[in-house]
Amino acid sequence: MRRAAAPLVVLLLGAFLAVLGAGTAQAAGYRYWSFWEGSGTGWAYATQGPSLVRPDDGSVQGFRFSVSADSQDASKPRRAPDFAKICADTPAKDGTKRVALVIDPGTAADAPDGETPPAPRSVCAQVPEDASSADALASVAKPLRYGSDALLCAISGYPASGCGEQVSGNGDGASTGGSSKKASAPAGDSGSDGGGPSAGVLVGIGAVLLLGIAAVAQARRRRG
Repeated sequence: MRRAAAPLVVLLLGAFLAVLGAGTAQAAGYRYWSFWEGSGTGWAYATQGPSLVRPDDGSVQGFRFSVSADSQDASKPRRAPDFAKICADTPAKDGTKRVALVIDPGTAADAPDGETPPAPRSVCAQVPEDASSADALASVAKPLRYGSDALLCAISGYPASGCGEQVSGNGDGASTGGSSKKASAPAGDSGSDGGGPSAGVLVGIGAVLLLGIAAVAQARRRRG
């Protein structure tokens, strides 16, 4: 019976390792500028791109450069969405609106090779009433650079090159074989900084364990 169970144990172990390997593969992400909308409760990942959003007077918008897999994994701007503080020295003016912008170029760990991220900054943009978030950003943070698919690639010239490229998940920010795959356009809700296995991976691990328990129970019944 033990000899018969040995191949099953090996099979289950292989399946278990395969599931873990799938979780590791999911750690790869994309290096890009994410777009956020601020409120009194903090930051929420924008569900539309900055060229489509028409913020009201008194709005706060955030931009964060980082490496992330998707909206659930994206890093938030590291400054608070405080309109009163950011626009304190910009009085209201007829025919315009004020939009507070938090621009966070991220950390050295997220920077492309050979580049150093500028310091985060907060600025008040005073723009026409029908201006989009992209218009507000362009008024205070030129030069901007966009990709062919309208993905925001650079703010104030940072980074100097690249646009939503895929990077490895080992934490060193290295490109995966020079991949040119692009990050998706902003969509979804606010993210976290988590890096653990996804729900699908955990379900797979649980299924492998259940198979092992069932196999052991069946072997015992046969032996009895």
